[in-house]
Amino acid sequence: MKTKIFLRDFSIIFAITFIISLVVTYLYSLIAHGTGLVDWATAFRLAIIFGVIFPTLNIMEKRQKD
Repeated sequence: MKTKIFLRDFSIIFAITFIISLVVTYLYSLIAHGTGLVDWATAFRLAIIFGVIFPTLNIMEKRQKD
């Protein structure tokens, strides 16, 4: 049961973080350098990191309450 919750939370947070990171890196590249390039590697890394950390913290917080 916890695995399903973790995977669901991971996928939601991964998708949100990935999309926001793509937009932010595009806008940064556009404003700072004048080119509209997306940094896919940074967006993917951030999405994986946040996708693992936030659901893990949520599970640990629920365990601590019990």
